[in-house]
Amino acid sequence: MSKEKQAMVLRAYVLYFGFVAVLLIGLYKTFALQQVVSDAELPVRTVDKIPRKGEILDANLVPLVTSVAYFDIYMDPSVVDKEVFDAQVSDLAQGLNRLFPDKEARGFENEIREAYAKKSRYLLIRKKVTNVQRNAIRKLPIFKLGKIKGGLIDHEVHIERKAPNGDLLRRTLGYYRPDLNLSVGVEGAFHTYLDGVVGREVEHHVSGKWRKTGKLVKEPEDGSDVVTTFDRDIQEVAHSELAQQLKKMGAESGTAILMEVATGHIKAMVNLTLEKDGSYTESFNYAIGLREVPGSTFKLATLMAGLEDNKFNINDKVNAIGSYKIFNETFHDANDGRGYGTITLQQAFEKSSNVIALKTHQAYGKEPQKFMDRLQQFGLTEPLGIELPGELGPRFYRPGDEGWSKVSIPSMGIGYEYQQTPLHTCAFYNAVANNGKFLRPLFVKEIRKNGKVVKSFDAVVIREKICSDRTLKIMQSCLEGVVLRGTGKKLASKEFAIAGKTGTAKLPDKENRQYLDEEFSDYQASFVGYFPADQPKYTCLVLVTRPKTKTYAAEVAGPVFLAIANKIYATDFKNHPAVNEGRPKVQDVPIVQAGNRADLSQLFSLFGLQGSFNSSGPWVRGIGGTEKLLFEGQNFIKDKVPDVRGLSASDAIYLLESQGLSVRIIGAGQVFSQSLTPGSDFQVGQVIKIELK
Repeated sequence: MSKEKQAMVLRAYVLYFGFVAVLLIGLYKTFALQQVVSDAELPVRTVDKIPRKGEILDANLVPLVTSVAYFDIYMDPSVVDKEVFDAQVSDLAQGLNRLFPDKEARGFENEIREAYAKKSRYLLIRKKVTNVQRNAIRKLPIFKLGKIKGGLIDHEVHIERKAPNGDLLRRTLGYYRPDLNLSVGVEGAFHTYLDGVVGREVEHHVSGKWRKTGKLVKEPEDGSDVVTTFDRDIQEVAHSELAQQLKKMGAESGTAILMEVATGHIKAMVNLTLEKDGSYTESFNYAIGLREVPGSTFKLATLMAGLEDNKFNINDKVNAIGSYKIFNETFHDANDGRGYGTITLQQAFEKSSNVIALKTHQAYGKEPQKFMDRLQQFGLTEPLGIELPGELGPRFYRPGDEGWSKVSIPSMGIGYEYQQTPLHTCAFYNAVANNGKFLRPLFVKEIRKNGKVVKSFDAVVIREKICSDRTLKIMQSCLEGVVLRGTGKKLASKEFAIAGKTGTAKLPDKENRQYLDEEFSDYQASFVGYFPADQPKYTCLVLVTRPKTKTYAAEVAGPVFLAIANKIYATDFKNHPAVNEGRPKVQDVPIVQAGNRADLSQLFSLFGLQGSFNSSGPWVRGIGGTEKLLFEGQNFIKDKVPDVRGLSASDAIYLLESQGLSVRIIGAGQVFSQSLTPGSDFQVGQVIKIELK
C-alpha cells in the first residue's frame, strides 16, 4: 500500500473515531444533564399512600358505607410524538368535551397545544373524576397510548366515604376522626379493621408543586370489610314507620330497636330527632346515649324480683283504687285515678296499675338491698358492654346514698328513680323471650378480607339465667296478657301472637321542672316486646319522647312496633306455604337463567334447542318452560343497580360498568349474588361485589 493510501486510511480512522468520541461525549453529557435535572429540578420524596377503606355491609352484604375513589387527570404533552400530536389533538379535545360538556372542545385543545409548545410536563385536565370517567379518558386518542407515549397521568388522589342509603343508620354507623380523637358508631369502633395498611409512594417536585409519579415503594393494603348484623330492608321499614309516627305525634325524638332473640344480633336501630325545619334526622344515638326513667316497662323486673323472693304470688288480690299514698308521695293510676277495683297482681301488670308501687313497698320497704340484689341478678345494674363507644350504664341510688329516700323502693318498682338506655330495656326483654339467657346486643358479626371471613363474632352471654323457669313462665304469660287483655290490646295480631309491655314515663319539662299532674308533664311513651310469642324470634322496642298528643303508650309507640312485626312476618317465607307445595317437579329442558338474546339464539341453533322470546330487547331472563325455553325481556333502569343474577361474568361486568359501578368478582361461573340490591340507588364509582358459582 502506497504512503498516500495509508494516509487516507489513517485520516478515515481518525475521522471515524472522532465521531464516535463526540457521540460518547454527547451521550455522557445527556446522561449527566438528566442526573442534574433529576437531582436539582425534580427533587424526589416518598409520602404515605392511603389505602382504600373497607366497606361496612349489612348482614346480606349490602353496602351501608363504602369508599368512592376519585382521580385527578394530568397530561405530560412533552412525551407525545409530534406527528401523533398534530394528527390527534383535536380528536382528544372533542373526546374530553363529550365527557365534560361544561368546557368547549376548543378550550381543551388550546390549553393542550399551549402546554405542548411550552414543553409543560404537568397540565391539569380535570380534577376529581370518577373511575368510570377515568376509564373513558384512557380510551381517548393520544391518551390510549398510555403514560410513556400518550402523557396520561391519572393517579388516585381522593377517596371519600359515602353512605349509599342516605340518613339510614347514619348515627349508628358513625365516623372516625383521629385528628380529634373521636370514635363514633361502627366506623369508630372497628376503624383498625377498616383502615388497612398505609403504603409509600414517590413524588417529584414539578412546576413548584409535588406531583405523584405512580411509583410505589410500598404497596398499600386495603382495609377489611365489616359485616354488621343489620338488615337494610328491615331498617328502612323501621326508619320510615318511626318517622311517620313521630311526625303524626309532633314528638321531639324517637328510637326503634329490633333484636334477634337467639343471637343478640341488632337487625335495626333507628334514632330520629326533630329538626328546626320539621324534618327528622339521625343526629344522636338515643338507643345507647339516652339514659332516662323507663316507666312501666320496668314493672317486669319488679314482679320478677318479688316472685323470685316469694314476696307475693301472681294471683294475689290487690285493691286498685287509683291513688296510693306512701309516706309523703302519692302514686296515681293512668286512668284518671279511677282505679280498677279488686284485681289480681297479674291483672294489675296487664293494666299497668301503679298499685304495684304499693305492693313493692310492702314487699321490700324494710329490705331494700334485697330488691337491689335481684336487679343485679337480672343484669340491670351494670352497662351492657357493647362494642360501640358512648354507651351509658344504668344510673340509680343505692340504700345509704344521699339521694335514697323512703319512697325510693316504690318509685323504682314502677320505673322511676332508675335510669337506663332503651337498648338495655330491649336486651332485658330479649332475655325473657330467650328463656332467661341474657345476651349482649351484637352489632358486627364478621370481618371479611377479599370476600373471605377472617374473624367472626359470636354471641356473648351476660347472664346464663336471669331467674328461675317458674318465674319466667309466669312473666311470659303476663306479657302475653298485656296484648290479649291489657293496655296493649290494640296491638293484637290475627297472624301471630305478640307479648310485650306498654310504658309511660313522666319527664321534666325544658326548664327541668317536675310535675305530678299529668296535664302539665312532658312524657315518653314506649312499647317493648317480642314475637311470635309462642316461639320468639325478635324482640322490638319503640320509644317516643315528648309527643304533643296526650294519649296511651300503645297508641303512640305501638303502631311502629306492629308495622315492623307485620313486615317481618309478611316477608319471611317460612311463615307462608308455597302455592305449588306438593306439586310434582317437571324439568324437560335445561335451565338457562339470563343472558344476551343474540348469544342465546346462537347457542339454541348450535345445540338444536327450542327457545321462545317475547321481547326483541338485547337482554332476556328465563321464565321456565317444560318443552321449550321461554324468555321475557329484561329492562335496566338508568341510574339504578341492574339485576345481574344468572348472567355470565362478562355480561354482568359489561352491564354494571356501563352504569358507572366498579366491579369486584368472587368465584367463577354464573352470578349467584350481588352486594347491591337490584333497583336500588348507588353512587357512581361505588364498588359492587358479585359472587359467581
